[in-house]
Amino acid sequence: MSVPDLHHLPQGSARAGEFTRIAQVTGGATGIGAAISSTLAEAGFSVIVAEINLDAAHAHAASIEARNTRACALRLDVADASAEIERTHGRCDVLVNNAGIAGVASFLDCPIDVWSHVLATNVTGLMLCSQSAARRMKAHGWGLIMSIASISGVRSSTGRTAYGTSKAALIGLTRQMAVELAEAGITANCVAPGPIDTPLTRDHHSPETREGYYLTVPMRRYGQPSDIAQTVEFLCSYHAGYISGHMVSVDGGFLAAGILDI
Repeated sequence: MSVPDLHHLPQGSARAGEFTRIAQVTGGATGIGAAISSTLAEAGFSVIVAEINLDAAHAHAASIEARNTRACALRLDVADASAEIERTHGRCDVLVNNAGIAGVASFLDCPIDVWSHVLATNVTGLMLCSQSAARRMKAHGWGLIMSIASISGVRSSTGRTAYGTSKAALIGLTRQMAVELAEAGITANCVAPGPIDTPLTRDHHSPETREGYYLTVPMRRYGQPSDIAQTVEFLCSYHAGYISGHMVSVDGGFLAAGILDI
């Protein structure tokens, strides 16, 4: 089967013929999502900043367009897959599943409503968005599904009962999509961030949590949103056309580490 892919584009470009590839980034207006939206726009994609907070989406899309790159805003609740992109743009070439929530509670104390909400958003919502995007991608014979997982989906940490389980499921779902969508010319990968310095982590990581990461991350620091965005850009590029079904950890060596001091 002949499948159009990024190898038919100029190296490093997101343009093909007379159209610009469309990338939708869920949760694309703040933190890691904002960095991904900006980076993909700079790489030549036309970016849809999809957010439950439409004002934030409009503000970030405007900041992207101010740099002579293309972006627009879309209100999207990831648990309610929307057909608006199909009606408005006619295609979705890249989906970045970045939107997600966390709920910190120990296993014995994890409320069922927290468990249900985190799983519904981080797993079921992601599956619905990916199904919707993949159907559009299949019609054009090419597409990329990128998802933001977490090191908490690989190594368990205190208080991550719902969150860690949801991210482990996300990693498994990425592999499933990679297998089932390959024949349609669609790849699926995920990125697992370690501790990243965002407004969210600055608000919610306690001093004890931060010290714990400093002691267990070999690089002894938090990463930046740009570290994740640049990895996503690579996986959406010409150079990554034969990579599918993989998780790439961007964590300063956290998953590789054992004892760090002797």
